[in-house]
This record gives sequence, structure tokens and C-alpha cells, in this order.
Amino acid sequence: MDKTAILWNIETENEILKINKHKGEVISVSFNSDGDKILTGSFDYTAKIWDSFSGDLICDLTEHKGEISACQFNYAGNQVLTGSIDKTVKLWDLRKPDKSLKTFKGHKDEVMDCTFNLTGTKIASGSTDTTAKIYDVKTLKEDFTLEAHSKELSKVVFDSKGTTLMTGAMDANCILWDVETGEMKQILKGHKEDIFSCAFNYSGDIIITASKDNTCKIWSSKE
Repeated sequence: MDKTAILWNIETENEILKINKHKGEVISVSFNSDGDKILTGSFDYTAKIWDSFSGDLICDLTEHKGEISACQFNYAGNQVLTGSIDKTVKLWDLRKPDKSLKTFKGHKDEVMDCTFNLTGTKIASGSTDTTAKIYDVKTLKEDFTLEAHSKELSKVVFDSKGTTLMTGAMDANCILWDVETGEMKQILKGHKEDIFSCAFNYSGDIIITASKDNTCKIWSSKE
């Protein structure tokens, strides 16, 4: 944990840019869809946006009162989402980055992950309070609290259609949820230890999960 983020040329394997102005560990990194901006989230309680060509700092998002656990651009690149150990999720409008657009305060414990859907119309968050939440970006209100896991959540991810949310947790399970109703669709059981990561393929019919049990599993979401 050297408090830096490094941009690499994947063809030459050469370092292109080093970001070293955070005062704490960098825990989350995200590109915007155009690739000209980089978002970094740090244990120094801040998220920062950088010019990916010059390395110049564009703006500093400084409202959180705890370590940043996750951060992400929306697809349009005009909004940013940050989640924190301070139990909150913040939505930022990059046209007015001096103050967050909305602070979501529904979780009772640390927020471990947060994400936009592909169209940027919905937000999801996962917490050590064992719940996930879905929010509507237009109304800035909570749609659903998702309760079924028995241990803290580590990952939340939408499928590309935005109709299904997948949550991964330390109870060794992944759960699929209906975004429109908040109802549980399916539990993926098979891992023996904590789920650390999970993802859909683009078409949404294949899922991969990764666990502390040293295995990855591939699932067909049609079955």
C-alpha cells in the first residue's frame, strides 16, 4: 500500500503515469468511458479525479468522514459515485463537484461497494450490515433494501440490461435480485468461503464468482 495509482501501457508494459498525491492507500480506481479521466478513491477519506494524459488533478471530492471503499463514474462520465466506511454513499455531479448532489445514509454499517447500472439510472450499494440497497438516480430516493445474506457484503453488480443485481457476501453466497421489484430471484451456492468478487458477462447469461476458498466458479444464469 504505497498510496499510489499507476497507469500502464498494456502493449509495452511501460509506466505511463503515476498518481502519488493521496495521503492514504488507494483502494479503488475507475476510468470514465472516454478514457480521458481517472477516478481514485483512498483511505485518506477523499476521491480525486485526474486528467489521464497529463496527470493533473481536476477535482477533489472531500465530504466523506471515513475511508473510501469504492468509487465509479457513470457511463456518461458526468456523475461519480463514492462509498465509504462512514456508512454513506455519495452521488456527485461533476458540473458542480464542490458539493455532493446526494448523500444516501440508509446503511447501518460500513459501505463496502457501490455501483451504477449501465444507463446510470440506478445505484446499488452493499454493506457490512448484511444488506444491499437500490436507489433511483432521478428521484434520489431509495427503491429497495435487499435482505437475505447472513454476513457482510463485498460486491454489488448490475447486469448489462439493468434488470438484475448480483450481490456477493462473506456468507459464501451470491444472490440475484430483480431490480424492478426488489425480490430475490436465485441464490448461487457452491463456494465454501467468502465471496470477494463476482461479475456478469455482457449478455448477462454467464456469471463468474471468486472466493477465499481459492476457486472461481462459472454459472449459467439461464439455469
